[in-house]
Amino acid sequence: MTTDAASPDDITLLPRAEFAFPGPLRDQLVAAILDGSKTSTTGLVIDYEHEGETPPSIGSRAVVVDSDDRPVAVIEVTGVRVVPLAQVDFAHVVDEGEGDTSIAGWRANHERFWHSDEMRAALEDPEFTVDDETLVVLERFRLVTDLHPV
Repeated sequence: MTTDAASPDDITLLPRAEFAFPGPLRDQLVAAILDGSKTSTTGLVIDYEHEGETPPSIGSRAVVVDSDDRPVAVIEVTGVRVVPLAQVDFAHVVDEGEGDTSIAGWRANHERFWHSDEMRAALEDPEFTVDDETLVVLERFRLVTDLHPV
């Protein structure tokens, strides 16, 4: 699906969007982006701060990479909210395209990821945990260009 053309020159200038860590979860999330079922994502404010980054702004674009670090899509941010974890709404959960049928199920899956050894290592905090007050970035996006070969 291509809604707006993006030349290769434009793509090299865009920031990278990495969903999860390389492996089966990233592959699942990238496939959901490409098939249109994933139009939102959730990040931790503390992760942005740790990386010295700010959350994306509406209209910004990024190149989605797969587990092999290949560019597969360009997405554009259509909405950004920063809220405590306890305020994540069901519409956001559904739009994440991961098949969760309840906020509680979505939260359990995300906590499993956020409390994983990989995430704790990335944050350089082996005891990291989230709670109701943990600030999260709720990002909505649209697929602009599918770069994945057919």
